[in-house]
Amino acid sequence: MAAKDEYNVRGTVKPSPGFNAYHDAENLRNSMKGLGTDEDVIIDLLSSRTNFQRQQIIKSFKSSYDQNLIDELKSELGGNFEAVVEGLMLTPAKFDAQQLNYAMEGAGTDEHVLLEILATRTNKQIYELADAYQTENAVSLKESIQCDNAGDFENLLLALLKAKRDESIVGDSSLAQVDAQELFAAGEDKWGTDETKFIKVFCRRSFAHLRKVFEEYFQITNKDVEDSIKDEMSGSFQMGMLALVQYAKNPAGYFANKLFEAMSGAGTDDRGLIRIIISRSEVDMMDIKIEFLKLCGKSLFSYIEDDVGGDYRKILLRLCGKEEDE
Repeated sequence: MAAKDEYNVRGTVKPSPGFNAYHDAENLRNSMKGLGTDEDVIIDLLSSRTNFQRQQIIKSFKSSYDQNLIDELKSELGGNFEAVVEGLMLTPAKFDAQQLNYAMEGAGTDEHVLLEILATRTNKQIYELADAYQTENAVSLKESIQCDNAGDFENLLLALLKAKRDESIVGDSSLAQVDAQELFAAGEDKWGTDETKFIKVFCRRSFAHLRKVFEEYFQITNKDVEDSIKDEMSGSFQMGMLALVQYAKNPAGYFANKLFEAMSGAGTDDRGLIRIIISRSEVDMMDIKIEFLKLCGKSLFSYIEDDVGGDYRKILLRLCGKEEDE
């Protein structure tokens, strides 16, 4: 391997022991040869390899058969199952860039997706997805955001895109008191709201620090910061700021709620379901499953099992991971 395959222990997808990229490439080719496709081989293999390992398989497939593995898979598969497989084979940066492009294509813009991705990725990941976006679209992500958004929400997205967040895992109590006082002065304590102060604190401070800020804010105002945002802000900007608070307070809970929203009500937001399952499968899916059970009283595995079908269901369930008692 060219580099170490790093992974998070709270993910459900972990490196496959005894990994052999050439062997996997051969198995995938055999699954697509002749009449019909052996989808179970594709599901079993791709859902049990990390993204790093899948990139090695792509290279081995190209060197062995002089073919693009992603193109070959897409030609054999269809629908949401194809979308999941393609998403798994793209690098995380290219996958995020694709999702951002989907969110801004056509007449409307899905502000929730823009916020979700830019608010929850690391600084390094934001730099990488911005590069991937420009490579794929021949226009910068900044330009696309400016064309598709306006006002305070546009300013919030551009601030997140700068990827200037402090990524330390502890907060500064004395600075948190200062930040909380400044947020109070910029909102509750004046006529009108100084949105730039909120954007600066919410987009520059670490999430650990923001949790301290929210505690200090409550001590000053006897009011939860979310309630102040609801009173002081509106529209997409309010949605974005509330999402940042929710993610800062409980990252896994934030995504559990997003997954519930994707599968509740009439119809399923398949693109949202796929995006979150893929993007969190190597990060914190185990924690998300715990929060989902608390939220819904039903496991994420069972919810997916009841909500979708076919090979699409099989691969999502493999990525989600089944608990011992399910």
